[in-house]
Amino acid sequence: MSLKIQNSISGTKEVFQPIHEGRIGMYVCGPTVYSDVHIGNCRTFVSFDIIYRYLMYLGYKVRYVRNITDVGHLEGDADSNAEDKISKKARLEQIEPMEIVQRYSNGFHDIMRRFNTLEPSIEPRATGHILEQIEMVEEIIKRGYGYEANGSVYFDTNKLIQEADIYGKLSGRKVEDLLVETRDLKNQGEKRHPSDFAIWIKADERHLLRWNAPWSDGFPGWHLECSVMSTKYLGERFDIHGGGNDLKFPHHENEIAQNYGACGNTPANYWIHSNMLLLNGKKMSKSDGNNITPTELFTGDSDHISKAYSPMVLRFFFLQAHYGSTLDLNDTSLQAAEKGYQRLMEAYKTLLELSSANPKSDSPVAIEIEQTIQAAVEEMNDDFNTPKALARLFELIPTINKLSDGQLNVDDAGQYALDLAKKGFEDLLFVVFGLKKETEDHNGHMDQLDGLMKLVIDMRQQARENKDWPTSDKIRDTLNEIKIDLKDGKDGTSWALKA
Repeated sequence: MSLKIQNSISGTKEVFQPIHEGRIGMYVCGPTVYSDVHIGNCRTFVSFDIIYRYLMYLGYKVRYVRNITDVGHLEGDADSNAEDKISKKARLEQIEPMEIVQRYSNGFHDIMRRFNTLEPSIEPRATGHILEQIEMVEEIIKRGYGYEANGSVYFDTNKLIQEADIYGKLSGRKVEDLLVETRDLKNQGEKRHPSDFAIWIKADERHLLRWNAPWSDGFPGWHLECSVMSTKYLGERFDIHGGGNDLKFPHHENEIAQNYGACGNTPANYWIHSNMLLLNGKKMSKSDGNNITPTELFTGDSDHISKAYSPMVLRFFFLQAHYGSTLDLNDTSLQAAEKGYQRLMEAYKTLLELSSANPKSDSPVAIEIEQTIQAAVEEMNDDFNTPKALARLFELIPTINKLSDGQLNVDDAGQYALDLAKKGFEDLLFVVFGLKKETEDHNGHMDQLDGLMKLVIDMRQQARENKDWPTSDKIRDTLNEIKIDLKDGKDGTSWALKA
């Protein structure tokens, strides 16, 4: 089955064809580092981490570029009457803008590590590519798509609309609506059309981040950096461009316009957009208190949740919805995700404990496992459908439990079936989905619990050998009360947290 991707630019699901055989270039819009990363953005970055992982799992060599926006990101559109968010924060705290950038870049990377996301191949910063941004503005002007007015430079959207049927196509906006927009933007009178947007902005006296350019002492428009850095590292035409749904307009529409204005073509063959993360059924908002941070989720320090949730439970929760669907974060759904995650990991743990002396590969169990794993891969080939792929893995849990408790004979199943199941779980759970066993989590709490449980199991075993049944029963009953289940098997006793 071929990989199919829901392409935002066409609005249809298309068979993926890379530009260069065996290689993929993917650009994803990264964070603006003026505050702690939003949990909704975490969902987006985890979604693209899974896409990145799956493309590599399929055998592609992927160059994954995800930028850091450390200049030019204004309140609203790129030419609104507001101060750069990083400069504003630096001014309020009376520190250097790059101190703000470093602090929140470090924080972003720490959160991404906790979610077990892979680092991108390249993580360029906007401030490291000012020269290239100036050069792109010059090229846009040279090709007739940009004009200077009082030290600022604007993109001529009307010219683009007249010459190419591309502006508004990604976001689904009508050309007529784009041309008559009357947003309350700074220097509106300098523009030829209301829909024109700034690609270079003349700095006023309060702006801390500024550079000398042919038109003025100023700074680049927010949209420009992604056009520059994507083409610099992936070429004028590359395979995949991704980001959140909220970036379709104006950011991605303006990227397309800039690339066409500078290069004569649109940048990417496939556009992928992740959807919104809700909180208790509503859009997150700090102003009305409907907000929660990644750290609050990890610590439980929020009125919106009853307990702390580990990063892997959160990652598993993200997997339960397709990246293109909205996902409602609430305490009930997080508790269900925690149980599902534990059940899946317990199944994998049980698998590791199973073995057979029979090497045969044609047993009914082997055929069932092979077909189910292949079905999970096919679900991933259908636009990276993680919830359906997860559901396929859950279909194998009853079979695994039957092999463990003797309802199915392990030797009848054969070692080939067991190895097939182990590899399938490892490939999908750890390589593609990017989950980790809790024992691998940085806090070490599950390692400590596992060590303690081994001691308790040894004590119970000693009591049974001494025929001290009251002590043995008390250990089992007490563990049962605190939702820890003991399983006695031919290879010894194992434990699991109850769902």
